[in-house]
Amino acid sequence: MNVRLSLPIAVLLSAACLPAVQRYPVTGLIIKTDPAHRSFVASCTAIPGYMEAMAMPFTVRDDKQLKGIAPSILVDFTLVVTDRDSYAENLRVHHFLSVEQEPAEVRSLQILSVPADPATGHLGLSLGDAVPDFTLTDQSRQQVSLSQFAGKIVVAAFVYTSCPLPNFCFRLSNNLGRQKRFSARLGRDLIFLSVSIDPVHDTPEVLAKYAATWKADSKAWHFLTGPRSE
Repeated sequence: MNVRLSLPIAVLLSAACLPAVQRYPVTGLIIKTDPAHRSFVASCTAIPGYMEAMAMPFTVRDDKQLKGIAPSILVDFTLVVTDRDSYAENLRVHHFLSVEQEPAEVRSLQILSVPADPATGHLGLSLGDAVPDFTLTDQSRQQVSLSQFAGKIVVAAFVYTSCPLPNFCFRLSNNLGRQKRFSARLGRDLIFLSVSIDPVHDTPEVLAKYAATWKADSKAWHFLTGPRSE
C-alpha cells in the first residue's frame, strides 16, 4: 500500500525533529574578552537547576555583542543551549539595583579575576612556560603526579562531570575518546589527563563512572580530582 504524506503532517514531523533550544538568564563578571574569536571568559553565578557557579568561556554569534564589554565589568546575558552547541546573546552591562547588596556579589566573583601569578600579572601559564608539578587522585584512587610522565606527551583537559553544555566538557572528553589513531602510543608515550574543576562533587567514584562512558584505560587516561585547595 502506498502512503502519501500530506504537507501539514510533513511540516509537523519536520518541526518535531528540530533541536530543542533552551535559554537561561546569566549574570557574570567579565575576566577576558577575545573579539577576534567572538568569545569571552566570565565568572558566572549559578543557574538554578542547570549549572553551578563557574568561570568558563562563552562564544557569541556576532562580535558586536562584545562592544563596550571589558574585564571587571558585571554583565547580564542569555545563555542559549541546543543539543549540539551553546552561545551567549544579548550581552549588556549589569546596572546595580542596590548599592548595598550587589557589590558583595561582585566581590565574590572577582576572586576568579585576580591574576594567578602576581609576579607576571597574567592568569595561569603562558605558552612555553614550565608546568609546575602536582599530585592528584585518579578514578582508581591512585596518586598521579605530572612529573611521573617526564619525557612523554601529556594532553590535559579541564572538565566537570555535571557540565550541561554540549560544546565544552562533553566535546573535550569525546575528542580524547575518539583518538583511535594514537591507540598504539596511548599509555606508552602519550598520556591523557582530565582534571575536574568541581572536586567537591567529582569524587574518584564519580569520575570512575564518567571514565567508563568513554571506555577509558585507567593506565593511559587519568581523570583527576583532589582537595579544593589543590
